[in-house]
Amino acid sequence: MKFAVIGAGSMGRGIAQVMAQSGATVFLIDKFEKAIETAKAHHAKIFARLVEKGKWSEAQKTEIASRIVYQHDFRGLEVCAFVIEAIIENVEIKKSLFQELEAIVDDKCILASNTSSLSIASLGAALKKPERCIGVHFFNPAPLMKLVEIIPAIQTSKETLQSTTDLVNGWKKITVLAKDTPGFIVNRVARPFYGEALRIYEEGFANPETIDYAMTEIGGFRMGPFTLMDYIGNDINYIVTETVFKSFYYDARYKPAFTQKRLAEAGYFGRKTGRGYFDYGPDAEPKIINKEELLLKNIFWRILVMLINEAADALYLNIASKEDIDLAMTKGVNYPKGLLAWADEKGIDHCVDTLDRLFNEYHEERYRCSPLLRRMKKDNLKFFRS
Repeated sequence: MKFAVIGAGSMGRGIAQVMAQSGATVFLIDKFEKAIETAKAHHAKIFARLVEKGKWSEAQKTEIASRIVYQHDFRGLEVCAFVIEAIIENVEIKKSLFQELEAIVDDKCILASNTSSLSIASLGAALKKPERCIGVHFFNPAPLMKLVEIIPAIQTSKETLQSTTDLVNGWKKITVLAKDTPGFIVNRVARPFYGEALRIYEEGFANPETIDYAMTEIGGFRMGPFTLMDYIGNDINYIVTETVFKSFYYDARYKPAFTQKRLAEAGYFGRKTGRGYFDYGPDAEPKIINKEELLLKNIFWRILVMLINEAADALYLNIASKEDIDLAMTKGVNYPKGLLAWADEKGIDHCVDTLDRLFNEYHEERYRCSPLLRRMKKDNLKFFRS
């Protein structure tokens, strides 16, 4: 089969690698010559490293590399069965691209978007055949991260959904089905991991080093929220936060933080610029961590209960099944446990009581308890049978 990826940035080149490893020919297209050159160099480096580690043979490397066709135009797309865009997160630019692609590809070709937060229905509306449009959201780095969110729009046909799911499963990925709502599963449910951490920091309860330590040492997360924001890029993370906030009609639960906005405005994007919440330069001062046990436990529990609340609300609003929500968070962002399973373990009553305490203290909508959690406490229910 032949596929195409539009956009040769880090996500696009990663998706192209996944396709090539599956045995397909893939056109990796970007109008910017530098992006193509960077993608070629990146693939050459990664493929060579896989051979050095003994994961690939030299013959495998040569074969997989030969399946990626780098180009600046849309030649060959008329024979592609599946085309996915991984370009800038701008709905009008994506819609324009989809219209251009539809004039070239076959009538049965699926047109997919790797958007992390934009409306798939809006993108599909730009097409003459919107039933061929679907969201296919990979996580970075695409060759390593197992999870892929599949997001059908209201216009997406059952055939497109089934074909896409089968195709992505064939790439040895784990797929979850999500409703076409802002942030889908992961980027919606994960917002408090950043947002509540920033709130704790802005209130002066703890510095970023201490908050990260609480989440990794007490919670078992692979990265703390500030380290992760610096890794993702504060520019990207802030844009996603702002997009989700606007898309949810300015719901206070998704309100961005001025701290992150100021860092983005200053160009302190994190690792890629050498400075974000932390200084990555050679003369960086050592981190100061407050290891007071009660403080660390309070930080961890406050962030966790906000995550659980968001996961419960996603289930309550039928964004995804409880199994897919927990699978998405463990496989998409490497959480140590599924949030709904974690709620069962900690106790639904404890979650509700903590949220009510926070709401009574702050009187802010961000701390409102999900109706589902409240009902479950009343009826003494769990998300999963023990």
